[in-house]
Amino acid sequence: MFIIIGLVVVFGSIVGGFLMEHGPLKVLMQPAEFLTIIGAAIGTLLIANPLHVIKKIMGGVMGALKGSHFNKAFYLETLKMCYEILNKARKDGLLAIESDIEEPDKSAVFSKYPKFLKDHYSRDFVCDTLRMAVTGGIEPFDLDQMMDLDMEVSHRGDNAPIAALSAVADALPGLGIVAAVLGIVVTMGALGGPPEEIGHKVAAALVGTFLGILLCYGCVGPVVASMTKVAEDEHAYVYVLRVVLISFIKGAAPIQALEIGRRAIPAHVRPGFNDMEKSCKGGAAAAGA
Repeated sequence: MFIIIGLVVVFGSIVGGFLMEHGPLKVLMQPAEFLTIIGAAIGTLLIANPLHVIKKIMGGVMGALKGSHFNKAFYLETLKMCYEILNKARKDGLLAIESDIEEPDKSAVFSKYPKFLKDHYSRDFVCDTLRMAVTGGIEPFDLDQMMDLDMEVSHRGDNAPIAALSAVADALPGLGIVAAVLGIVVTMGALGGPPEEIGHKVAAALVGTFLGILLCYGCVGPVVASMTKVAEDEHAYVYVLRVVLISFIKGAAPIQALEIGRRAIPAHVRPGFNDMEKSCKGGAAAAGA
């Protein structure tokens, strides 16, 4: 939502300033320059990236438009879910959660948290880690290293579309110059014509440079920055899950593991201890009743 507002502010300010100087808005409408720059940018994107990265770019842009959902309420819900599943394992033994982690969609615990189930990576991260704990025979340190490796691979995958779109943003000013040079070539061929026609062609060429720079610094670049922040939020969320799980596997009580994980939550969305305890134990009491 903020991306759309920001883009409106960017383009509104530029067009407004141009109009305040009595600039003719019609001169900025140059479909040929726009086609040259956008078409070349899309072409370079297709040349440099495989299909799965292209799909991730589209998904990443849509995710950036929606904004991050990793707020305080979401973290509280996640901590409550972790408390329920870990408390069950603590009371009834690790084997009691085997059916939950094998079929999370049918789990009495996980099915109460549709947002968590919808995030396939986080769901599999938790279930696969608990599955290894149930199986046994692996030290907590080795399990922690396994989770770290999983997060590193996921983070690289999340950064691939960001790097690809960032490369396109860096190329846009150069593509704007290409469009401008083509406009100058056309202008050179019309030097014998009326001055008004020559002036119009020079203006069209300059609009090419203008569009390349504007799309780079005012549109694609900021979208890439927003995608980066969303990826960082997702990485921070999984890191919290990792801290909670490894703390429990090392022997901490569920509420202690949650407190250790709570300290790993980014400060601007971190719930207080009392909020966490009330959410977790209140929900557990309600379930018991």
